[in-house]
Amino acid sequence: MRLDAILSRFGYCSRREAALWIKRGRVQVKGTVAKSPSAKAEPDEVLVDGEPVEFPGGLYIALNKPLGCTCSHREEGELVYDLLPQHWLNRADGVSTVGRLDKETGGLLLITDDGAFVHALTSPKRHVPKVYEFECSAPVPKSAVELFAGGELLLHGETTPCLPAELVLTGECSGRLTLHEGRYHQVRRMLAAVGAPVTVLTRVAIGPLQLAELNLAPGEWAAIDPAIFA
Repeated sequence: MRLDAILSRFGYCSRREAALWIKRGRVQVKGTVAKSPSAKAEPDEVLVDGEPVEFPGGLYIALNKPLGCTCSHREEGELVYDLLPQHWLNRADGVSTVGRLDKETGGLLLITDDGAFVHALTSPKRHVPKVYEFECSAPVPKSAVELFAGGELLLHGETTPCLPAELVLTGECSGRLTLHEGRYHQVRRMLAAVGAPVTVLTRVAIGPLQLAELNLAPGEWAAIDPAIFA
């Protein structure tokens, strides 16, 4: 692969700008300063400003999303993408979240430039479990455990009931809810339907990936192996 194509594909600069980066000695191949943008190399052989090209095999990131951030490229205000290095956002394949968390929900969020990975984890056919911890402003009725598990809860404005979901109450107004689908504001709507409006909501797991095991503060991220979702 040409060096100018590598720099452009992985978001460092445009192909036109690559010649100047190389002229200034910012690019090395196998430890030697590069001389020409047309020189060929493998991405994992290249250093840019002394650092390896990041994620040459694809960008797969787990982020502990802070409250107040929006999962959008277009909305105003603070975006989850503001937390990421600019050259990630410039990658040729584009960067997106795997599903969304609303502005007032924190916790585990996956970010990638692999469209097939996004589809695999968000496809309704996969039913990838997602676990949320919540606090409510009113007690959650114990009957909600059976109601949610039975797959008979019909949310307002919808024509098909929610899939069976596992509710574990950890207190009178708190608990964990495991979903196997991703409807709009689903956790909040389900709990509101049983008279328990959500005040605090955090996603703590997606499939086998646990937020607690990543040890990330809000706003921090870590690389993950996508194979764990295979």
